[in-house]
Amino acid sequence: MSARTLFALFVLLLLVLFAWLNWGEITKPTSLSLGLTRVEAPLGLVLVVALGVVSLLYLIFTIGLETAALLEVRRYARELLHYKKLAEQAEESRYTELRRYLEEELKRLAEAEKEEIRALEARLAEILEKHGNTLAAYIGELEDQVLRLLQERGGKA
Repeated sequence: MSARTLFALFVLLLLVLFAWLNWGEITKPTSLSLGLTRVEAPLGLVLVVALGVVSLLYLIFTIGLETAALLEVRRYARELLHYKKLAEQAEESRYTELRRYLEEELKRLAEAEKEEIRALEARLAEILEKHGNTLAAYIGELEDQVLRLLQERGGKA
């Protein structure tokens, strides 16, 4: 219980104690004016009953207000849960879309890499062929020189 509620209960308890201690005076009949007429009734009892009715009305009003507030909080909680689910779904769809985009980009990069590798392989094959031809030409020249040297030595001997 809150401090305010405890204080209200304490004051109400004091009022009940006061009424019980003075019950004889509260129930003493008195002449009361109602505007157009006069009646004999105990003034204290009328005031205690009026206080009780006002307190009961206040209690009913407070309970109604609390109930309305609780219902509104529950409605807000349901609404919040609904929006949370929508946000999670939106986030999940963004993740799915990002995943799909990344997969497409990786495929595109892999294809570009394959094309680049093919181009490098073709360039390497061309360079190897060129160097192979150059090497064959050098070997041919050396072979010619060796044959000439052998012929010159064979002709002298």
